[in-house]
Formats: sequence, structure tokens, C-alpha cells
Amino acid sequence: MKKKALFAVSIMMILALLVTGCGSKPTQADQPKDEGQEEKLKVAFVYVGPVGDAGWTYSHDLGREYLESKIPNIETTFIESVPEGADSERVITELAEKGNKIIFTTSFGYMDPTINVAKKYPDVTFLHCSGFKTSENVGTYFGRMYQARYLSGIVAGNKTSSNVIGYVAAFPIPEVVRGINAFTLGVRSVNPDAVVKVVWTNTWYDPASEKEAAKGLLDAGADVIAQHQDTPGPQQAAEEKGAFSIGYNTDMSQFAPKAYLTSPIWNWGPYYVETVQSVIGGTWKPEQYWGGMNDGITQLAPMTELVDAETKALVEAKQKEIIDGAWDVFTGEIKDQSGNIAVKAGEKMTDEEMLSFDWFVEGVEGNIPK
Repeated sequence: MKKKALFAVSIMMILALLVTGCGSKPTQADQPKDEGQEEKLKVAFVYVGPVGDAGWTYSHDLGREYLESKIPNIETTFIESVPEGADSERVITELAEKGNKIIFTTSFGYMDPTINVAKKYPDVTFLHCSGFKTSENVGTYFGRMYQARYLSGIVAGNKTSSNVIGYVAAFPIPEVVRGINAFTLGVRSVNPDAVVKVVWTNTWYDPASEKEAAKGLLDAGADVIAQHQDTPGPQQAAEEKGAFSIGYNTDMSQFAPKAYLTSPIWNWGPYYVETVQSVIGGTWKPEQYWGGMNDGITQLAPMTELVDAETKALVEAKQKEIIDGAWDVFTGEIKDQSGNIAVKAGEKMTDEEMLSFDWFVEGVEGNIPK
């Protein structure tokens, strides 16, 4: 009887194994690869803020998603809220170790860490956003946001009643100074009596402190608030005060619909596609890309109904001049904060001069901390 029972159990186990084997499918890892099947190209992004910041990081992540939708057989990943400095070097190194062949580092403070890691991984292509250092496998990229800033200044200059416009500024680096200057030139092109008051927060993403800075400017008489940070905090402060706002990075109209006029915005997707395609095709070379509105990398978001038709027409006409190459923002005559001529009439600042801005134009109230 024991032998019969043992035999029956054995038969049942064999049948169970056969049924299980017939009903299951091998995993992708178990399946042999076709000889012609290519591995996915791994592309990574390092972000200074959270992808939900509605601003800078969110704009880059929209570009990453666009990249995935346009190029087949790639795999993208991102690491968000990476502090600038030593932490970023560790994160970039880990991404290289994990087999990412293209790594985009998307904040100014990642410049030296990117260069350091690139030396150890010569077979990886690195692209650093807003920096100025390159090597054989490191390129830089940015956009001429100052062009869209100028246009938004026209909007602000025509909207202000107090002739005081507040600007919540991030860090005193050339990128931010250049944006303030371009904005102010736009303001004063339509309203020579207006001034732009600047307050520094030394933050990229701190909703509370950025909102408080805007409140201080509003208390000082500003009735339009502009910004160079990644959150809608300054715009929300403007709406609460019954004032108006100019956003940044993306269309932030949903966060302060009663205040929002427009935003200078980023469109990274096409650049990411073109860059990855050039790496795949073997044509990529390290360069310092600085595209303008004619490339579409920077734009002015649609102006809301709070902007009158006359102002919209002025903006559209000047935008056409910029895109056509007939005119650019830092063309003289331009005076500095003290009233001295810094750029002579008819002359145009070079890229090198614009990229190293360390002075304010006439009409800016504030200092550049050393």
C-alpha cells in the first residue's frame, strides 16, 4: 500500500510540473536575444529640484519625455533634488557606473562635478546646462532666455501703474544678472520712468522664502512681480496683493490666474532629440550651444487677457525682429546703473560679454553681491 501511495504521489507531482511548464511564459531575461536586436541606449538626467516644481526641473523633464517619444530604443532615467557640489558628483558617477552613455546635468552648480566625472568615463557623453567648461566628452548647452525676458519686460512696463516692478532673483551669477538687465531694458523701452527693484534669495527652489521676498517688494510699492526661481511663490504673493506677475520656466498661469501676464519659458525637447541623435550617429562634438528664440529653445508663453491688444502687438513685432536676426537685446546705446554709457549706439555686446555680466543697466535698483 505504501509503494502504491508513493507511486501515485510521484505521478501527481510530474503532472503538476508538466502543467505548470506548459502554462508559463519565459521572462524577457530568459528569452534568447535575436542576433540583430540592439540594447537600448541609456540616457540619464540629473535635476536640482523636484520634477513637480512646475518650473526649471519640470521643463527639463518635459524635454526628457519628449525625447523618449521621438527616439525609439532608448531608456531614460532621472535623479531629482540633487544638491549642487559633492553629492552631485557621487550621483553622476553612479549613473555612469550603471551604463548610461549620455548624461545631462541640468544646473549651473553641477559644472565642476560633471567635468570631474567625465575624466573617469571617457566613453560617456556629458552635457552640462548653463556652464562654460568643456572637454573631449563634455559639452555645454543653454538658451538665450534674455530674449524672452526682454519681451516680458515690455509686458510689465506697460502694465505697471506705480512704475515700480519687483524682481525676485536667485543667485548673483551672470545668467541671472543678464536676465534682470534684459527684462529692465524691455520695461524701459516702453516706460522710461519705471524702475526694477531686485531682491536676492540665494535659492532656486524655496517656495516660502521666494514668496516672502515678493511680499517685501510689494510692500515697497511694486505692482508687478517678476522672478528667476523655479516656484510660483512670487506670483501667488502678487495675486494675494491684487498685483500682477511675470512667471518663469513654464506657463504658470494656473497658479495665479488673476495676476499672471506671461512667462519666458523653456522648450528643451527638440535640443535633447537633436543631441542624442548626433551621439547615436557619431557626429556629436563638444560645443557650447547657446540657442535663441529662432531655435525655439526659448519662447514667451501666451499672454493672458490681462495684457491689452496694443502691448501684444508690440511684443509680437519685437519678437519677429529677434527671430529674424534683425535686432537683439543688448544692442547699444545702453547705460549702466550709474548712467554711464556701457554699450555705444549701434554696437552689440559679444556672447563673451553677455556670458560674464557683472553689472546692472540703468533702471535697476539693487546691488550685485560679491
